[in-house]
Amino acid sequence: MKHKISSDELDKNFKYEVAAQPGGENIKKCFSCGTCTAGCPVSEVEEEFNPRKIIRMVLLGMKKEVLSSKVIWYCCSCYTCYAQCPQNVKFTDVMAALRHLAIEQGYVSKDFLDKVYKIDNLAQKIRLDIIKCLTKEQTSNQTKTDITAKVEDFIKTQK
Repeated sequence: MKHKISSDELDKNFKYEVAAQPGGENIKKCFSCGTCTAGCPVSEVEEEFNPRKIIRMVLLGMKKEVLSSKVIWYCCSCYTCYAQCPQNVKFTDVMAALRHLAIEQGYVSKDFLDKVYKIDNLAQKIRLDIIKCLTKEQTSNQTKTDITAKVEDFIKTQK
């Protein structure tokens, strides 16, 4: 998410627009400490996902860049950032507000959000299968078969 932007392209009201959304009320409390990013499991596996940077972009008024960005869909809504934030920004709720605005303003379709929810559900099912394997509740071959079937079924429904 590298951006070269001039000040005349910034939307000074974007932070207020986000703050007016359910879940976005506390965004202006952020003082950019980075606790949200440091504890985020998504940022551990995807360098491009940086909650502190997303908040900073909102506060700067980079509306188009934020709402059109794929990274606002990476949040897995685990609430780790939410629990650790010293300013009670409630970043998980901010992400929901940003997603809502992206849909409302035509950056993505409502159908896309439904697909993200289905992906999250699939990820949880796969996680459960792996834990069952680790705890010897099922064999590794059974786990591999279950995971493969779930992924193939998911892919079929997305065509």
